[in-house]
Order: sequence, then structure tokens, then C-alpha cells
Amino acid sequence: MGDTLVQPSQRQRAWLPRERAGWLRLVLPTLFLLTLGFFAVAAPGFLSSGNLSSLLLNNFVLLAIVAIGMTLAIAAGGIDLSVGTALDFAALAFVVLLNGGYGLPLAIVLGLLAGSLAGAFNAALIAGLRISPFLATLGTLFIGTSVQQLLSDGGQPIYLAGDVRPGLASERLWGIPLPLLLVALLALAYGLTLARGRFGRQVLALGEQPRVARYSGLAVRRTAALVFIACALACAFAGILLATTVNAYVPMSGNAFLLNAIGAVFIGTTLSRHARANVLGTLVGVLFLNITANGLLLIGWNFYWQQVATGALILLVLAFSYLGRRLP
Repeated sequence: MGDTLVQPSQRQRAWLPRERAGWLRLVLPTLFLLTLGFFAVAAPGFLSSGNLSSLLLNNFVLLAIVAIGMTLAIAAGGIDLSVGTALDFAALAFVVLLNGGYGLPLAIVLGLLAGSLAGAFNAALIAGLRISPFLATLGTLFIGTSVQQLLSDGGQPIYLAGDVRPGLASERLWGIPLPLLLVALLALAYGLTLARGRFGRQVLALGEQPRVARYSGLAVRRTAALVFIACALACAFAGILLATTVNAYVPMSGNAFLLNAIGAVFIGTTLSRHARANVLGTLVGVLFLNITANGLLLIGWNFYWQQVATGALILLVLAFSYLGRRLP
């Protein structure tokens, strides 16, 4: 009788996981709002239109695009350490073609193709030679870094000529800044593909149960190849936007986005009931990281302490998520 009183009923046992999952998904929004409120009070000018505009257009956009691509790689159970290489190759091809007198449309298309080649190389290593994504993309990162140094006289920037600067980063379409519109389109395309499409189901199956996916007859190798090509393609868009923002190709600049992109994706998994990588969560994670860095800068923290605080917040979000899943 005593055991009967303390044991939950079958209906209660079915309800408890759903309740816990709901609380888990509130961890990130709660910390996000607390962080936003803290900086609104403590950081001078944080809520000014100029600061928020700069945060979105100069900080959020590029990291968001790279992180969208990374979301696909992590959802497939891998990781792409060469996202910076794809970004840099696209920027290099774009700048060289424009300086060579080729038109903007051709420079964009070939720039995207150049960035995608890094993904195709990863795909050949992962799907063809069956090298783990970590090692394959790490090798691509090292090779890409060396190639850039060879092509740029040891890492010298290549500037766009004054008469061929397209200014894509400052363009507007229907009153919306073109970079933000590009983020929205990529998020919609990648998000719907991952959440709704047949390919997305194959990607999630590959990430969560690779052996089951393999034995069930799914085209595992083809799916893995397409994932890393799609990841590199997203990063190629970021490379072209970066080149038009700074009017130059700066060797190895893409590597600066790697760690924050990984962090944003894992922060975003806390918004998923099943802790899956998802595009919406990734975008919230990117915004969370950018708000934190911007707010710490405004209150006077130097770059190194910003990195410490950002890392601590990432660990805090993930720790709450982990503890929530471990609770009975």
C-alpha cells in the first residue's frame, strides 16, 4: 500500500517527461532574457538603435550563416572544422574575379563554387574514404590554410579595386538589408529541409542512429556527402558577404567563426525536445553569443574576459540542459 501511494500512475509517468522537456526548452529563453535585461541596465547605449543595428548587421549575420551550415553537419552526427576554409576560398575567388574584370554575377557564382569545393573535398574523404568527419575536416582546415598562405604571399590581404566594389553588404531589398534577407532565406531553406524534408529525416537518422540508418538501407554515404557540401555552400555565402563588407579578401579570417558557430549550435539544441541541432535554436544561440560579447564590450571588459564569460555562459546553458535530462 505504501508503495502504491508514492509511485506515480501510468498517466503521470507519461506526463512527467513532457513536463521536463517543457522546462528544458525554457532554460535558454530565460537566460537570454536575463542577459538582455542585465545589459540593458548595465551597458550604456546597449539598446540604442545604432548599437542594435551594428550588432545585427556586423556581428550576427556572418556568424549566423556559418552556424546554419554547421547545424547540418552536427545534426548528421559530425562536425565541420573547415567552415573557415570554405568561407575564405569563396572570398578569395570572388575578389580575384572582380579585380580581373569579370562581372558580379559570375564572381558570385564562381565564389560559391570555390567555397563548395572545400565541402566536396570533405565529402570525398568522409563518404569516399570513410574518414571520420573530425579528422577529415581538420585535414581540410590545415590544407586550406597552407593553400591560402601560398596564394597570398604568406597571408597578405587582397583588396578590391576601387571601381569594382559592389557594396552588397549595404544593399536593401524591399527595405530589408540584403544580409539579413540572406540569413532569413538560408535559415528557411536549411531549417525546412532539416525539419520537414525526406533528406532532413535521413540526416537526423544518420546523426542519432548511424548503424540503424546503415542497416535500414538509407544512402548513408550520399547523405553525408551532401551534408558537408551544403555546409560549405552556406559558408561560401558568408565569405562573399565578408569580402564585400571589408572590400578585401583577408586570408584565414574565416577561422574566427569556427568556435562560436559550434557553440551556437549546441546552445540551440536546448530548444529541441530531443536535444537535436535545429536552425531556429542555432539562430537564438548566435544572437545570445553576440549580445553577450557586445554587452561585455560596452561595460568595458577586454576581449579575453569576454571569451571567458562567453564560454561560461555556454557551459551554463548546456549544464542546465544536461541536468534536466538526468533528473528522474
